[in-house]
Amino acid sequence: MRENPFYTKHYKTPHETAPFTEIHLEDYEPAMMEGIRRDEAFIQSIIDNPEPPTFDNTIAVTSPDDLLERVTKVFFNLLSAETNDDMDALAQKMSPILTEHANNIMFNRPYFERVKAVYERYKEDNPEHEAMKPLTAEERMLLEKSYDGFIHAGAALDEEHQARLREINNEMSMLTLQFSQNNLKETNAYQLHITNEADLAGLPDSAREAAALAAKEHGMEGWLFTLHAPSYGPFITYADNRELRRQMYMAKNTICIKDNEQNNEAIVSRIVNLRRERAQLLGYKTFADYVLKHRMAETADNVYRLMNQLLDAYMDPARREMKEVEDLARRTEGDDFQLQPWDFSYYGHKLKMERYNIDAEMLRPYLELSQVKAGVFGLATRLYGITFQENKEIPVYHPDVQAYDVLDKDGSFLAVLYTDFHPRKGKQSGAWMTSFKDQWISKEDGNSRPHVSLVMNFTKPTETKPALLTLGEVETFLHEFGHALHGIFANTRFAALSGTNVYWDFVELPSQLMENFAVEPDFLNTFARHYQTGEPIPQELIDRIIESRNFQVAYACIRQVSFGLLDMAYYTLTEPFDADIQSFEREAWKRAQLFKEVPGTCMTVQFGHIMSGGYAAGYYSYKWAEVLDADAFSVFKQAGIFDHETAQRFRDEILSKGGTEHPMTLYKRFRGQEPTIDALLKRNGIKQ
Repeated sequence: MRENPFYTKHYKTPHETAPFTEIHLEDYEPAMMEGIRRDEAFIQSIIDNPEPPTFDNTIAVTSPDDLLERVTKVFFNLLSAETNDDMDALAQKMSPILTEHANNIMFNRPYFERVKAVYERYKEDNPEHEAMKPLTAEERMLLEKSYDGFIHAGAALDEEHQARLREINNEMSMLTLQFSQNNLKETNAYQLHITNEADLAGLPDSAREAAALAAKEHGMEGWLFTLHAPSYGPFITYADNRELRRQMYMAKNTICIKDNEQNNEAIVSRIVNLRRERAQLLGYKTFADYVLKHRMAETADNVYRLMNQLLDAYMDPARREMKEVEDLARRTEGDDFQLQPWDFSYYGHKLKMERYNIDAEMLRPYLELSQVKAGVFGLATRLYGITFQENKEIPVYHPDVQAYDVLDKDGSFLAVLYTDFHPRKGKQSGAWMTSFKDQWISKEDGNSRPHVSLVMNFTKPTETKPALLTLGEVETFLHEFGHALHGIFANTRFAALSGTNVYWDFVELPSQLMENFAVEPDFLNTFARHYQTGEPIPQELIDRIIESRNFQVAYACIRQVSFGLLDMAYYTLTEPFDADIQSFEREAWKRAQLFKEVPGTCMTVQFGHIMSGGYAAGYYSYKWAEVLDADAFSVFKQAGIFDHETAQRFRDEILSKGGTEHPMTLYKRFRGQEPTIDALLKRNGIKQ
């Protein structure tokens, strides 16, 4: 009889990596149910311990069998990267069961009382405190995180309010899942099928070839364009046919707002109301107050202070940038031309060409994916001494995926890294880093190293060309690779504090720091070679990249601020939300809008970051971390961008520490002072 592969804790694979090739759909449900049973037994063993609760026997103790963790990491990672209708259906079935299990843990009164007893004993006002065994900074952080986790989940509430929280949690798990599934289905459903070659005017060869290949894969003649980024982006930027640009824009910006089964309006209203109700049940005025208690920003006022600073600094430059595009469009089309959102990228590209003679297509031949990958990996080698060796013995979940052994500078094993670069039907849009296994240190396992994964949606190879990237895609690669380094270098005792398990407005620092390298000549010269001739990227092209790096930087900043304002508008509500979503959205971000509203479009219903993802009341984090990354990279610039000592300090004080101490403590240890917005303003050319 075939054994469920998840039941073997120590997989017979290199580094005990997930045995993807052995896993069948029918393995997930029984493994999850058995994992729940074992979890419950483990927690009961803590409760039944006759010894008084201590840090070691209540907080630091970990399950001898992490079955549920192993199976859910595989399942939910593949649900994002390689799903299908059967996986989606199973997710709908299992999500409420898993949520109820989480509820049962957090509302387990005897378990909470043991955690609380340890927490109370270590409070500084406890007379016994001085006589007790002192905790390390990491142990204290785990204790506080454990106790706060229970409080934040409602463990201290009475039974009536806990019962309501259970209902909220169960409903939220289904709503967020449905939101994501609707978004993916709507994205996949749209196709722009072109059969008249004249409609391709303006499009570069790379976009034409990719569209021809997509049509062929679907059994069609002509060219096929979709809403996935490598298809949508070039079309909206280069296509001369304004009506088709409008159609693509409207398709993209009306996802999940149409009158069909994938409409997310009711789901959004319910999510917003449930989050507000949850926060208020727990004693907070708003959901933002609930979230920000465990963020660097701490309060909504501080978030708005940052966004207002950015609006003050960037709004006028953004308006000037927009007028420059509009002026060029009118020079081309006539004085009566009205610039619309589907025109901005198109004429913005023409302005960039006029001003700097550079665009993404000029760079593509020098940014072939395998060379970019060698460059990014080589950057990590140069900074930190680590190396990457492909290991074809490691099972992968799709033929596109590659797996690597990551070795430290002394040759010791550091981590497994998976890379998954191209879009496909079963993959969510966007780019992200995740893990199939976190890092921890224990007597039984020693330093158990992580298995990290990078998932992206880059330009695919065509029948005549390899995958040739844009500079923007290189920046995305560097961004996600920065998250990966946070996981790879993790060196903490507890998995709950390992790697990217940090405050949400700190987690983007390592990723955004890495983006800075994309326009550094010394970095580009290490890998940017013409994919056919092998010629290095010309210096004058690099010069134009640097000269144009702040092109429309203010417009981009204001766009991000608008998303942050929309996020905060929903999650600072104190009363039930019953407004029309499109009207609410229009009002929420009007201070940061540069275009007039296009009737029928809506961001909220497809804004996965703040509805189904982890950025609810946290989208500001990107700009918060940008202040940090500009400040931090100024240290690299002063010392030399490949400076080993600076990189080692960043590894030791930031990357390896995870969430073991408060982020500002770690940052000041690296930087020597708190960050200011000045470095960002100078980098963007806003301040001299």
